[in-house]
Amino acid sequence: MEFPTSISEIQQRIQEIDPIQYGITRNFKNGAVTKLSPYISRGVISTRDIFDHLKTLDLEWFQVERLVQELAWRDFFQSVWKEKGTQIFSDLKQPQENVENHGFPASILKGETGIQILDEAVKTLYETGYLHNHLRMYLASVCCNIAHCHWSEPAKWLYSNLLDGDLASNHFSWQWVAGSFSNKKYFANQDNLNKYFGGTQKNTFLDVDYSEFETIKTPEILKETEKFNLKTSLNFLKSDVVTNEKTLIFNYYNLNPSWKSAENYQHVLLLEPSFFEKFPVSKIVLNFALELSKNIPDLKVFVGEFADLHAIISSENLHYKDHPTNLHYLGTKQNRKSLSTLEGDFPSFFSYWKKIKKELQKEFETR
Repeated sequence: MEFPTSISEIQQRIQEIDPIQYGITRNFKNGAVTKLSPYISRGVISTRDIFDHLKTLDLEWFQVERLVQELAWRDFFQSVWKEKGTQIFSDLKQPQENVENHGFPASILKGETGIQILDEAVKTLYETGYLHNHLRMYLASVCCNIAHCHWSEPAKWLYSNLLDGDLASNHFSWQWVAGSFSNKKYFANQDNLNKYFGGTQKNTFLDVDYSEFETIKTPEILKETEKFNLKTSLNFLKSDVVTNEKTLIFNYYNLNPSWKSAENYQHVLLLEPSFFEKFPVSKIVLNFALELSKNIPDLKVFVGEFADLHAIISSENLHYKDHPTNLHYLGTKQNRKSLSTLEGDFPSFFSYWKKIKKELQKEFETR
């Protein structure tokens, strides 16, 4: 699957959304997914932008509700991240059960599990940076609930390889599958994989009845494990000269070219080595983000820590968008756009959805 990086092509992709088919087919291999998640994750567009587009369509609320709900999941994860902070990197609601190791299966890393659908998915991930959401759940289930690995290491691996890598959506989804952010673990057997991804394979370690999963022993093919070990180098990038003037700070989570576009600001892309050391990403993923940044006019690249930038540009001249990864920024903070302005600590997605659904439905129906 290709992900263009020009704004015109991204806007065209928004126009091509089919909410009705999305609701019906999104879980299938060739379902009508929006293909917009990489642009949301990198802050090029927002969930609110997509909702505003849906309001222009000649459709009823029930026809768009499934898509809006999926957008709300992303905002919910962001809200939890904002409330819980670094707690998202550990078991959030309860400890993951039956953990046998803190690595992840080498056979998944190499795409050699013997399960054709999963092995092809891993190879596609490495080549394109894309993985269908249903396949992410399958891989997470195998890592956490079949191989009995703690979710944290494989979650880092997947995040690092996804064009739409978002720490909140990624890590909370792994925790949901592993049962540390949900009431029970998620399992899928071979019949489920075959149904949604057109497979015919039989006699794999997943070709069992669901009743067997809770007591299943780790298959031999999954027993060899590795630790996540990726380094992201920024050495090939050179910093541009920046000056002490009104400045918008862009970063890995904010590459929105329309942000204050009508106003006169210096545009600086801040790439902090410490951030990528803590949350490394693959070359494909980093290059994708850099290509997206080219949509921002007159952009200057600054490779260094925020403190280094702040030594040049005073706080009163710095403007940035609120995000859990830049709590150390100083200057004028602007909230990120989302479906709702509602914030707070919610015990579950559905408690969050219940609060914002009426608001969004009313806005949609009175457009």
